[in-house]
Amino acid sequence: MGIREKLERIMLAITFAEAGEHDTAREFMREEKRQRQSKRASRRPRPQLRAPSARR
Repeated sequence: MGIREKLERIMLAITFAEAGEHDTAREFMREEKRQRQSKRASRRPRPQLRAPSARR
């Protein structure tokens, strides 16, 4: 999800919260968190990189 989509969800949540629809605003923010967690679970650990002249 790009920055534009994130901002659109945040703005929607703000609009609903201002109108008194707090549950709807929370639902928009919950969807954001769920998508972020699923992406993190699929990442692989990065290999450790060392300079050629570095000794252990």
